[in-house]
Amino acid sequence: MNRHVIATDRAPKAIGPYSQAVRAGDTVYLSGQIPLDPATGELIGGDFEAQARRVFENLRAVAAAAGASLDDAVRVTIYLVDLGQFPVVNAVMAEYFMEPYPARVTIGVASLPRGAQVEVDCVLVL
Repeated sequence: MNRHVIATDRAPKAIGPYSQAVRAGDTVYLSGQIPLDPATGELIGGDFEAQARRVFENLRAVAAAAGASLDDAVRVTIYLVDLGQFPVVNAVMAEYFMEPYPARVTIGVASLPRGAQVEVDCVLVL
């Protein structure tokens, strides 16, 4: 199987030993994104909605680097420190995905890297 690493400077650099995305055949696995500013690598300020929007912008940039878009998503996983933010992340996600929506799971977690409140990963099929 051929694996191709996907990388772009339009999304934050990996903060550990992983790739922004890996393409294997027609499937692209996007690593989890937290609300880091691609230019500075720092967690963005603002409210939860702004942070969720940054996460989806980061995912969009990595998808584009793979020659794809979020329209190619078949699975999305959302990690939330506060499940009370579920309605907000739903509203933001609706700005980035259209029907038919990808499959999705949302998981409540105790904490995320760098104190982020949300992380999202995605699987695309081209």
